[in-house]
Amino acid sequence: MSAARDLKAQQVEEIKSMISNCKGMVVVSYQGISVADDTVLRAKFRAENVQYKVLKNRLVLRALKELGIEGFDNHLEGSSAFAFANGDALAAAKIVSEQGKTVKALQVKCGLMDGAYIDDTVVAKLASIPSKEVLIAQLLGMLQSPISGLARALQQVAEKAQ
Repeated sequence: MSAARDLKAQQVEEIKSMISNCKGMVVVSYQGISVADDTVLRAKFRAENVQYKVLKNRLVLRALKELGIEGFDNHLEGSSAFAFANGDALAAAKIVSEQGKTVKALQVKCGLMDGAYIDDTVVAKLASIPSKEVLIAQLLGMLQSPISGLARALQQVAEKAQ
């Protein structure tokens, strides 16, 4: 094998490792994004344990095919960057969605969740899900509501009895 072929095979293996180890992935088109906006985006990704890489579409497509993941053929064209969420599975989708509101050059192409292809509409829906902490707080609020209502009713009955 030639040195170039060896290098590409090594890069495909690294990409396969990143895909296998991530909890979620978002593919974005970044064409036209300014350096300042890209710097802010990368800082937000680092804060949330998301790897943001610009990779060759051909190599990513080869890695996906070797992993048995289908559906990305039509989306890996033009400028593509890949956000691999290693902590919170939805972190990459949330950051891209949030930044996409202010940076119009940032467009979601598709994504990967639980080893399966998801399109841009599903990525947008996943990004709108509240964080785990917010969901837990909402659940606790719902569980506490009937108890606090009962306590207020008992307090009013006790006050009337006096």
